Amino acid sequence: MLPNQNYMKPVRIESQAMRRAAQGEACTVEILGVCNRDPATTVLAHLPDESHGMGRKSDDLSAAFCCGACHDVLDGRVPWPDRFEESYREWYQRRAMVRTWRRLVELGVITIKGVK
Repeated sequence: MLPNQNYMKPVRIESQAMRRAAQGEACTVEILGVCNRDPATTVLAHLPDESHGMGRKSDDLSAAFCCGACHDVLDGRVPWPDRFEESYREWYQRRAMVRTWRRLVELGVITIKGVK
């Protein structure tokens, strides 16, 4: 079976509203012992997915509200904490992405049909 052609070249999703919404928000990544919990450092941090490539960030849907300290760890500027296996990175990223989507719905930045 051939893959769905719509997934071969996805439409690039970029939203200034999503990026601006991160300002002043709580970090949704919250890596234990790393997170600085400072909303002044929070940005929309892009997480790896099939939409990213060489010199290209992932779409804004594959992102999370992330404080400066957690962002440094996720981007590899600071090593992953020794107390965690590297496999925890995926769990933190997925949890943060879903937390961010929920917050974006609460803020009215994104909408989902049928959700009130």
